[in-house]
This record gives sequence, structure tokens and C-alpha cells, in this order.
Amino acid sequence: MTFYALLRRFGSAEMALDALPRLSRQARVATRHEAERELAAIEHLGGRLLCRGEPLYPATLAAVEDAPPVLTVLGRAELLSAPIVAVVGARNASANGRRLARELAAGLAEAGIIVASGMARGIDAAAHLGALAIGDGGTIAVVAGGADVVYPEENRGLYDAIRESGAIIAELPLDAEPQARHFPRRNRIISGISLGVVVVEAAAKSGSLITARYALEQGRDVFAVPGSPLDPRCRGCNDLLRNGATLTETAADIIGQLGPMVHDRAPAPVAAATQPRLKLRPPRPALAAPRPPVDGESALDLIVEHLGPSPVAVDELVRQCQLSAASVATLLLELELAGRIERHPGNLVSLR
Repeated sequence: MTFYALLRRFGSAEMALDALPRLSRQARVATRHEAERELAAIEHLGGRLLCRGEPLYPATLAAVEDAPPVLTVLGRAELLSAPIVAVVGARNASANGRRLARELAAGLAEAGIIVASGMARGIDAAAHLGALAIGDGGTIAVVAGGADVVYPEENRGLYDAIRESGAIIAELPLDAEPQARHFPRRNRIISGISLGVVVVEAAAKSGSLITARYALEQGRDVFAVPGSPLDPRCRGCNDLLRNGATLTETAADIIGQLGPMVHDRAPAPVAAATQPRLKLRPPRPALAAPRPPVDGESALDLIVEHLGPSPVAVDELVRQCQLSAASVATLLLELELAGRIERHPGNLVSLR
């Protein structure tokens, strides 16, 4: 906001920089050498600095009052000009929530829509994986630190895949470590580049609800997946629905609501004779960093995190927790004897 106020006051960036020392004793203007060094570092990584006003700067974000003056982009900057929908949610997401996020993202990608998220664990990671499994893997990760900083470390494989097939964007300079105060600022960019924001699982007062609030302030559509009232991870979504968000179960619900906005910005279709038939593939194993060995207590906590009041298949738990079937069976038996889970027909389990 200060950046834009200075431009309005002085008319150009050059005049504003000249006036800064008079305005504030604490103001420090980077030297030309420092600026060139940062640009060279970005170029060395194969990225670019994208300034507001340039053709590739997202038009939807440029219309936001506090849009970042510059963005660092690693990967395919042209994706920022395509129709984008954000899919966000809880970090400690349930197995069902992660699966639904993956399927929603895959459905959006099949329709030619770019999926944006924050590359956090849980719903964010599942959304990126769903988009990467379709077509050319168009997905955008908006990170809270520098574009070259992987956070969390467990998503390093996912980071590398997004950087290769999609785009990673950041407001902060290279090497900047993400801090708590950076995440809400990051969330305004996620909603700002998007036509709509989909919230899959979100507890009350969660970061995902901050993204939804930014979306409403920016005039974006907000979508929410309903969940069990017994699951704290679903209270935020249910509250969004209570206040007018669009109930969402499939990608068609999102595409139907956005309608012309998607089609007006969609890239020209490929000729029917050459257009590949897109099919949902399972997430590539290489995208997920190998899970470090866990002891009995940690493995039990991992199983409980993926469970909720809604039944989930035991096979899905085995896949998402990256534990052996025998280990999962033993842990579920322990939880059942403790009265913490309930078994259902079809080899399904849920938390009591």
C-alpha cells in the first residue's frame, strides 16, 4: 500500500526513491549492485521477476488494492494468464478430505483450469497432486517465503514437480524463510490470482478461512465442501455454507458456477484430431517425500489424524499414511479395543 501511495504522490518510482531519505530516516534504498545480484540469482534458477503492469502479471491480482508490486516466478509464468481456481484446506486433513481435494483438482485440470494452492501439507498438497496427475500438470504454488525455499521439507518432491510442470510464485525475495505473519499475506495472493476459492476442510478460525475472507473482499466466488458436524475440521466449511458459499461436491459444481468467466479466459482448444484424452492417473510416487520411520505412538497419531466421523476405506489409510497393511491393521485393532473407532461394512472405519 505504501508503494502505491508513493507512486501516486511522486508520479514515478525514480522520484519516489529520491524522496525516501527525506520522508523517513529508517528508509533504505537498495543499491543497483544489490538489485542486479538479486535479478541474476532469479535468472540462475530459471525464474523471472514479474512486475505489476507487465502483460504476464495476473489481471485478477492486478485489480486487488494491495497487489504485490513484484512477484518472483519459477516455472511456467504463462499459467498466470489462464483461468485459475484455488483449492485450500486443513493441514491435518482427513483421508477423505485429501481424496476429495485430489479429485476436485483433477476435475478442474481436465477442464483446462489451473489449480492454485499454498503447498502446505494436507489439502493443499492433495490439490497440487490431483492437478499434476492430469494433462501437463498445470498447478501454481503460492509460497509464504522465498520462491527457492521449500516449506514444509516433506513436500520437497512436490516442490520439484511443480517447479518443473507448473509455477511457484512468491512475494518475498529469494532465501526468505516463511514466518507466521507471512502466511495471511500469502493467502491474499492465492485468492487474488483466482476466479474462485474452494475450501475442502477448515476448522473455525483457520488460515483457509482467511483465504475465503480475502476472496469475498476481492469479489471472488467462494465454494465449500460440506462435512460432518462432529468433525472440528469441517466447522469452517459448514459455516461458510451457512453464510452463502456454494455447496461443492464435484468439479462440475465449480465450473457451472464460474461459467463464462472460465470460458472467456480459457486457452484456445486443441483440434479434436490431436487433442489427447485425459485420464486421471494415481499420484506419482516420486512427488511425495519418503516418510521417515515412525514408532508405534507416532504411527497411531498418524492414523487418528487421517480418520474422522465419516467412514474411510482401510486401503485408503494404508496408501495415504504410507504404512504397511499389517501395521495399519494392528493399529486399528488397538484403536478398536480402546473404543476409539467403529468398523463399517466394506472394510471402512471411522472415529467414534
